[in-house]
Amino acid sequence: MSSLLVKPNGQQGTVIDITPENAGWSFVGFKLVKLRPGDIFKFQTEGREYCLVPITGAFDASTNDIQFEGVGGRQNLFAQELTEHLFVPEKTRVTITATSDLELGICSAPGGSGLPARRIGRSDQAQSTRGQGTNTRYIHDILPETQPANSLLVVEVFTPAGNWSSYPPHKHCIDNIPEESALEETYYHRINPPQGFAFQRVYTDDRSIDETMAVEDGDCVKIPEGYHPVGAPHGYDNYYLNVMAGPKRVWHFKNDPEHEWMIR
Repeated sequence: MSSLLVKPNGQQGTVIDITPENAGWSFVGFKLVKLRPGDIFKFQTEGREYCLVPITGAFDASTNDIQFEGVGGRQNLFAQELTEHLFVPEKTRVTITATSDLELGICSAPGGSGLPARRIGRSDQAQSTRGQGTNTRYIHDILPETQPANSLLVVEVFTPAGNWSSYPPHKHCIDNIPEESALEETYYHRINPPQGFAFQRVYTDDRSIDETMAVEDGDCVKIPEGYHPVGAPHGYDNYYLNVMAGPKRVWHFKNDPEHEWMIR
């Protein structure tokens, strides 16, 4: 199995746990936590900032002395409805109480913004459509660079069956703004119906990395560098949650010049 592919470990609690230390990079962290109604999950942010993404389900949260009730609530992920999220800054004690079955993405990156904890409402998120034809996909910008944070960028993407996403292949691994920014990234995948699969290729210009993975429901892919397109086979819709961070909080990508002809 590819070292870039992370399979879920178990059915409840923390089933995915990617840290800068175990990923061999510097910025992005991602946990996937599954809780039952009434379950409690606690952590401290220390020097990192967090975006709590209820992929499905809802939760109450305590962040130091600030209470947030009823965050989230989406039940049918592939209905493509917007849901609420929670931004939590560094130096914060967090207690999460699931108020329904909860699939929670815990996204993190280095903090330092001094911002308060805040609810990210549905009206705070831009929706857009990218591409055309079999390259069409649907975007929810959860925590884009236009919204305040220190280093964290978070977005979710819905790709219909038979379509491609993150395509033409693009990369963002060299600090050469405005042509390209350096951002580590994770892709947390869901598939509908869940017995299906998608494909993700990760490759560099010199092919020092060149791996193509069959991605199943609940898998996560690490993108340390290189291009990283996703394909959803006929019959199976794909969802992925992206977490990005790097030395500068700006997303500038470079398309693979071999394939850029299709959008000119």
